[in-house]
Amino acid sequence: MDKNLEEVYGEVIEFASSHYENFPVISKFVAHNLRHHVAVIYWFARTADDFADEGDFTPEERLKLLDDFEKDFYKALKHEFANNHWKALCFTIEQLHLTPEYFTDLLVAFKQDVTVKRYDTFDDVLKYCRYSANPVGRLVLELHGFKDGFENEYSDNICTALQLANFYQDVNVDIRKDRIYIPLDEMIKFGVTEADLKLGNYSDEFRTLMSHQVYRNQELFDKGKKLLSFLPNKLKVQIKWTVLGGEKILNKIKRQDYNVLVARPSLNKLDYFILMIKALF
Repeated sequence: MDKNLEEVYGEVIEFASSHYENFPVISKFVAHNLRHHVAVIYWFARTADDFADEGDFTPEERLKLLDDFEKDFYKALKHEFANNHWKALCFTIEQLHLTPEYFTDLLVAFKQDVTVKRYDTFDDVLKYCRYSANPVGRLVLELHGFKDGFENEYSDNICTALQLANFYQDVNVDIRKDRIYIPLDEMIKFGVTEADLKLGNYSDEFRTLMSHQVYRNQELFDKGKKLLSFLPNKLKVQIKWTVLGGEKILNKIKRQDYNVLVARPSLNKLDYFILMIKALF
C-alpha cells in the first residue's frame, strides 16, 4: 500500500472513531488488519447518510447529492477517483472481494429516506431494512471471509432488528422530521393516530402498539444470534456486544413502560462497559 493510501486510511479511521451510533464503529474488537477497511466503509455510509438527512437542503438537492455520490462510486470502480477516499474504498473492495451491490443498496435506502415518510405495512418496513441495514452486516461478513453463505440470513435478522430498535428508540425524534417507521396498518389496528405521535399522546393504545413492536423485534434478535456460533472470536465479541446493545435499548423501552414519546432511551458509558463484559464472558 502506498504512503498516500495509508494517510487516507488514517483519515477515515479518525473520522469513524469520532462518530458514534449506539456503539463505536472502530472498537478494540475489530481485527487490527481490518480497521482501515471498516473505517472506509463507514465513511461511505456516513457521508451518504448525511446527504440524506443533515443540513438545510431541499429534497431535490439531497437526491442530486446522492445521485452524484453514486456516480462517483461507479467511477471509482473503474479507477476514476473523485478524491482519495474513493481510491481507498476501491482498494478495499478489490482486496477483500466485496460485493459492490451492497454499497448501492445502501444508497437506495438513503434516497428512500428523502422520498418516503410513511410505511403502510411491516413488510414495507422490512423491505426498507433490506437496503438500509442488511448490506452492512453482509459486508462485515465478507470482510471476514464469509460470502454468499447461510450466515447471511442470520446476519440479516440481526441487522434488521438493530434498525428496528433504532426506529423504536427514535419515535419522537423521527416524528419531528415527519417520519413514521411504525406500520400504518398496525397503528390503525391498535388505535393510534399520527396526531397522537405528533402531540406526544401516551396512552394504553400506544403502549400496546409499542409492546407488539418490541416483542417482534426481540424475536428477530433471537433468530439472528444463531450467527454467533459460526464467527471467529473477535468478530463474535463485536457482534455480540452490538446485539446486546440493541436488546438493552428494547429493555429500556420496556422499563419506561414503552413511553418513547417523552423520553428517548439511550445507552450510557456504564451500559457500554457492562455490555462489553457480558460480550467477553
